[in-house]
Amino acid sequence: MQLSIISYPHPTLRIRSKPIRRVNKELRNIAAQMLDLMYEAEGVGLAANQVNLPIRIFVANPAGERGDGEELVLLNPELQMPKGNVTGQEGCLSLPGIYGQVKRPKSIRLSAFDIQGNPVDRVVDGFLARVIQHENDHLDGVMFFDRMTEEAKREIDDQLHELETVFESKQNTGGIANNEQLIAELDPWYEKYT
Repeated sequence: MQLSIISYPHPTLRIRSKPIRRVNKELRNIAAQMLDLMYEAEGVGLAANQVNLPIRIFVANPAGERGDGEELVLLNPELQMPKGNVTGQEGCLSLPGIYGQVKRPKSIRLSAFDIQGNPVDRVVDGFLARVIQHENDHLDGVMFFDRMTEEAKREIDDQLHELETVFESKQNTGGIANNEQLIAELDPWYEKYT
């Protein structure tokens, strides 16, 4: 199965993903493909929603380079104990070329499982904390601009509107299925992993 990164406003980006109940060879292949896509797109994180999968898994590497930094594959992540606040610039592989300032907790406690099923439990801070929070938001159907101030969001409203117009145009001409069909296509994934 060939995955690709979907663009805003694809409806899967607004789906709250379901927890994964089983790990199999296909899921490990999905994780490997997600890492490949993330590196190809020069990103530092990629959530399953962004490759049109409604399951709770994301990949990340704050260094953004294969073989450099810490490569993470996290299943069913939960974030707790937020501490402090810091504002930083964020972008998104589903919103190419759009960036904005987002205020997030400086550190968080991460509980998750890796692709082998081992528990992950640690406190993360700095840029990695931001990446993890951004990707975890995706799993809840939240986009980074949802967390921006109204004033900051106004600066990117035209770019968002342009993406919405292009997507709707493709739907109107039959290049992309309508939202109901796109959502219905997710059902087999729920049966397979949740």
